[in-house]
Amino acid sequence: MSDSVSDLIDRLHDEADQDRPAAETPDIGIVMGSDSDLETMMTGGKRRGAYDAFVDDLGFAEQTDYEDAPDERFTFETYVTSAHRTPDLMTAYAETAEDRGLEVLIAGAGGKSADLPNMTASIAYPLPVIGVPVQEKSVDSVIGMPTGAPLVAVDAGKSFNAALSAAQILARQYDDVRDRLVEYHEGLRDGVGAVSRELHDEGTPAFREREQ
Repeated sequence: MSDSVSDLIDRLHDEADQDRPAAETPDIGIVMGSDSDLETMMTGGKRRGAYDAFVDDLGFAEQTDYEDAPDERFTFETYVTSAHRTPDLMTAYAETAEDRGLEVLIAGAGGKSADLPNMTASIAYPLPVIGVPVQEKSVDSVIGMPTGAPLVAVDAGKSFNAALSAAQILARQYDDVRDRLVEYHEGLRDGVGAVSRELHDEGTPAFREREQ
């Protein structure tokens, strides 16, 4: 076992033993099979991702120090836990997630053998896990769980929706998160109304020219 992996595993177990208040621990954990998945899992590239949803739209913060929480009440953390290259780290993360105060996990992986979401869901049960197939070819692997082994999944690459779904789970317990989700949805609704009015009032040629 490499020292870096061993150190991370020890850290996770140490954090699980601390029994810190819920307000000081990450609420949502984001794991991915490789840092090459980061663009899809976090910022989405051309398509907005989980980081954008949490930080820009819902007012969450990324927590990088378990013992020193940011000022924001709701937070998330990020790790790379490869199911194939570091199965021991993946197992330790999933096993300790609930004791570390996490309430929802988002797990993303790419390739035809995208096993991280499935394995994380199996080990972390009954903690809810939302799977993100990083690529189209990963969809069947991520959603192919047997009966009795639940895993919620979004469409390929849509980690933004995974973040919203995770927030919806938190919203059943925290009214503040519910209010933020409602505000975000109202913004989408108002945006559609504004575009519809402008398209109708300006006419198609003028609207298309302005949009270009």
